[in-house]
Amino acid sequence: MAGNNEQNSRVARRKSQPKPPKKHWFRRIILSLAALFVIGVLAGLALFFYYAQTAPTVKQSDLVNTGTAKIYDQNDKYLTSLGTNDHEYVKSSNIPFTLKNAVVSIEDRRFYKHKGVDYYRILGAAVGNLKGSSLGMQGGSTLTMQLVKLAVFSTSTSDRNLKVKAQEAWIALNLEKHYSKSQILEFYINKVYMGNGIYGMGTAAKYYYGKSLKDLSLSQLALLAGMPQSPTYYDPTTYPSYATSRRNLVLEAMYDNKVISKSQETAAEKVSVKTGLTSSGRSSLAMHEKTNKILDAYLNEVRQDLLKKGYNLTDGEKVYTNIDMDAQKRLYDIANTSQYVNYPNNGKQTFQLGVSVVDSYTGKVSAMIGGRKTGNVTYGTNRAVWTSRSNASTMKPILDYGPAIEYLNWPTYKSLSDTKYKYPGTNISVHDFDNNYLGNMTMREALVQSRNIPAIRALQAVGKSRAKTFANNLGMNLKTVNYANGIGAGVSTLQVAGAYAAFANGGVYHKPYYIRKVTTSDGVTTSYTSTGKRAMKKSTAYMITDMLKGVINSSTGTATTAKISGVYQAGKTGTDNYASQYKNKVPSDAVVDSWMAGYTKNYSVAVWTGYDKSTEAGGYLDTSNEKISQQIYRAMMNYLQQYSHSPNSDWTKPSSVGTTKKNGIEELYVVGHLFSSSEASSGTASSASSSSTTTGSSSTSTEASSRSSESSSSSSEAASSSSSAESSSSESSSESSSSSEASSSSEASSEATSSETPTADTNNTTEGQ
Repeated sequence: MAGNNEQNSRVARRKSQPKPPKKHWFRRIILSLAALFVIGVLAGLALFFYYAQTAPTVKQSDLVNTGTAKIYDQNDKYLTSLGTNDHEYVKSSNIPFTLKNAVVSIEDRRFYKHKGVDYYRILGAAVGNLKGSSLGMQGGSTLTMQLVKLAVFSTSTSDRNLKVKAQEAWIALNLEKHYSKSQILEFYINKVYMGNGIYGMGTAAKYYYGKSLKDLSLSQLALLAGMPQSPTYYDPTTYPSYATSRRNLVLEAMYDNKVISKSQETAAEKVSVKTGLTSSGRSSLAMHEKTNKILDAYLNEVRQDLLKKGYNLTDGEKVYTNIDMDAQKRLYDIANTSQYVNYPNNGKQTFQLGVSVVDSYTGKVSAMIGGRKTGNVTYGTNRAVWTSRSNASTMKPILDYGPAIEYLNWPTYKSLSDTKYKYPGTNISVHDFDNNYLGNMTMREALVQSRNIPAIRALQAVGKSRAKTFANNLGMNLKTVNYANGIGAGVSTLQVAGAYAAFANGGVYHKPYYIRKVTTSDGVTTSYTSTGKRAMKKSTAYMITDMLKGVINSSTGTATTAKISGVYQAGKTGTDNYASQYKNKVPSDAVVDSWMAGYTKNYSVAVWTGYDKSTEAGGYLDTSNEKISQQIYRAMMNYLQQYSHSPNSDWTKPSSVGTTKKNGIEELYVVGHLFSSSEASSGTASSASSSSTTTGSSSTSTEASSRSSESSSSSSEAASSSSSAESSSSESSSESSSSSEASSSSEASSEATSSETPTADTNNTTEGQ
């Protein structure tokens, strides 16, 4: 019994003890979840505002897609645009309410209720994400956010992330504070991509239907409203079944949004999506592409020039250029048909060219072509502005004889020696194409026959420093000058045409330019011009011109193929020979490049011809085609003179130039510097050291002394590199591509400036034809 009592007492004690309070687990779970939610919201807000701080600034110009820059010719006639198609910007007042309703219904039904961000839609998209919907993050985007994406971000997968979505939302909220719903809808409708290189629904209306938006039916407007989601697959001309499904979905959304009736929806769905489609838009696009192909080289330079000037090219700028479209078309035809020139076809490479046409008086670039048979390319290689191929003997008036007249007052009958000669300070001989020496000859004869040795003697006499100054005043932009540059350097046809234009207009240089004015979408017009600067004396320009006439007109001239009956013109040829390491791989008469540059009082034209890959199979010119550059020049200049509004006339001799008869030839001299026979023949000895001359003026003895000093200095400079040039042909060739018409390619190469060539070949040159 005692045991039972004891047991009972323990049970009683347990029962009498107070029970612990029940644990409220459910309440704790709720509080924890609430705390996590608050923390999550705060963290999300913090992250949102962090991303918002780094959001890009959006300007109205980013939102208003007024189209790509529009290009006009010299007569203010519209030509084309820099985009793939002309853009039709439609103001809100001209956008049909039906289209606005269609866009809102399918893209953002609560557009007029939210403030840029639709929180209900975001929640719906989030639920959709949880359910595995394909809407993804895009499902929460409002029309305003989509506009931001079009203006600032992109539709690529890389821009579908939390940071971008946060920034889109922040920018959208700010946009709605500054722009009305009507403006935002206008921006969107004009900015969306509609396939086939088309932006904006107004442009799409013209492309697909040949009409304005206001003239389209409900069915057609619904189709356009649905296309931005997938412009390629909803193209009614290519995928009519997909386009029909998308259009019907838009019509259904419009009915659900109570902006059309059921009968309107049904009637519109019965209309074929092919109804009203026209090929006129595609024909217009084809014409646009053809025009751009003709203009490609010119447009490429205009485009780059606009970017340098700070224009966006997408703000609907009106760009008024200097292009003569008739001349441009003729130049294109000369290059791409056999009507004017018969081009070779070796089956290995395409015979190529680069041509620049510049107004002699103003520097306006009237026409330009960068290649032939280039295919369907946009902004392709522009060989007219290449500086990687030597301009050969077209450099002689610029770097040799022009400076000699300008600084040394040489007359056209100044005697020069065409005898054995080496680049000053080196053992590198200079040769001509024929490897012959013609003895003493006048400067006129040397230039007309394009002899190399007299040209280098002239450069040595005037001095590299002054020659460089003279050349750079004509736009050559030479950083250094070596003696071999006297017969070629890496400059473009545009530079040569610009330089020759200065000879044509009496010594005033205008930097060639394409654009004369630009008007932005807000109506601000900026004008551009090329202010002329005197680059040489009138006497120099006239005397060079007089000698260059003989290059074309004289029986011994190298450019007789370029002669045009009745046309007063002057010009110069240039051919660039192969370096020695390539000579055993090409025929003996092979050359790398062939040039023809010439001018009248109205126009200056420079032509380069050759092959892109001159060291590969089929990459050389020979006697059968090296004069094609002259044929191209003649065809173009003949057209310019026939259709030019300016009459062709001869140059008027300035009072600073005198005439005298020498050996039955009327020669020219700078007034006050009439050289005697002994003065004219000074410096004609075969040794290079005797190339410095004295003139007939009292001040020229000092000049001669300084020239002698400069030549000596230059010789020392050249001498330091002579041994390496002789020992390594590869080192020689690295310098050779800008040396033209130096007769012995490998020998001349150490004197030539280096320049990158598109063919990786390094060419020394010869001339004499």
